[in-house]
Amino acid sequence: MNAKDLRDKTVDELRDELANLKKQSFNLRFQQATGQLENTAAVRNARRNAARVKTILNEKAAAAVE
Repeated sequence: MNAKDLRDKTVDELRDELANLKKQSFNLRFQQATGQLENTAAVRNARRNAARVKTILNEKAAAAVE
């Protein structure tokens, strides 16, 4: 997932994407806590992707105010 693809999405789509990433992050943390997680980098990727989505949402909100 890159920022260019995210900028093409609507605000509602970005909110849905953020909700999905938060669920994914929760599931990965749960797997890590129980020792079932094989790909530890997935936790970092999910967290970074959520941050990307939040950044784009903030940019869109700032652009709407101006």
